[in-house]
Amino acid sequence: MLYLKDHYKEILFGVLGLAGLVQLGYYWLVFRRVAFFKISHEGGTTHPVSVVICAKNEVNRLKKFLPGVLEQAYPQLEVIVVNDCSWDETEEFLKEIAPQYPQLKVVTIKEQEKYRHGKKFALTLGIKAAKNEVLIMTDADCLPAGKNWVALMQKHFRKEIAIVIGYGAYTKESGLINKLIRFDTFQSAMHYFSAAIGGNPYMGVGRNLAYTKTLFFDNKGFAKHNHILSGDDDLFVNENATPTNTAVELDPESFTYSEPKRTFGEWLTQKKRHLATAKHYKGSHQFMLFIYGFTGVIFYTTLLALAVLRYEWRILLSLYAATLLIKLPVVFKTAAKLKEKDLFWLFPILEPIQTFLQPLFYTANLFSKQNTWK
Repeated sequence: MLYLKDHYKEILFGVLGLAGLVQLGYYWLVFRRVAFFKISHEGGTTHPVSVVICAKNEVNRLKKFLPGVLEQAYPQLEVIVVNDCSWDETEEFLKEIAPQYPQLKVVTIKEQEKYRHGKKFALTLGIKAAKNEVLIMTDADCLPAGKNWVALMQKHFRKEIAIVIGYGAYTKESGLINKLIRFDTFQSAMHYFSAAIGGNPYMGVGRNLAYTKTLFFDNKGFAKHNHILSGDDDLFVNENATPTNTAVELDPESFTYSEPKRTFGEWLTQKKRHLATAKHYKGSHQFMLFIYGFTGVIFYTTLLALAVLRYEWRILLSLYAATLLIKLPVVFKTAAKLKEKDLFWLFPILEPIQTFLQPLFYTANLFSKQNTWK
């Protein structure tokens, strides 16, 4: 019986080692692309740009963040705000500031009881109203990191490039929830930036995403997934991005910063919305994300199981420490590039917590129905 018990321990240890190797493979074969990505500071061709923002009852956020978009150091700029059936003071505020900002264009949608719609309809109207070929999408609660945000996002567009993926970060606040939200966003960015750099783009975030008007209409906009409430950003990229038509922009001044959720319940609702779209990704992309998440759960679960079974603690500790130390250079370089250095120092704590939260999010998503505007 003792031999049998030891035999099971060795099997578990083998599973632990295999899962750890897969995780290290992701870090050093995939994530290293963004960690060691060289940011180009060369200027490209300048294009007239239309920034499109959809707002539904966002007057307070528009007051706080919209000036940061309107006051970009870019002369050929149009900013379209789609006022989507707001019943707060959004309309009054936009009328008030319009004389000050001639580049501002407002599209107003009036609510109709018989024709309810989601964000994709509002965004489509904003894109139709845009007079320029290059479009940059962001949200009403987003603030560009600098006045050169538009200039940096648009510089990549040329004959073959039709999509530019930017980083949409969350502002730093105190508390564990803020750290977890930002770490989740940071880790997601490691995935989609590395995939895009490696010629396999699969998503972008609507807080900071650019594409051409031609690409949008040639591919019939959101028609393929218009029945899904969310996905105006990641599903659009998943369907239309190719190895040759997609670029990434990682200059810190090109980032946008959004207000994060402040409670676990609010974050859970947001995560369920994101996961509801992920199941519509291409099969290869779903498999890539599944293997990473699955092996992460297996690694930490097996590690805990062996500790409970009193496996030789020095071996377990050595394996965990070695795995952690091999990951850290990639995490450090990526955190520095994305201006998230405080997350690096908390990585040994945040990674296992975030790993075990993912199955919770997926389970919660199975028993919920998305009904929010975004």
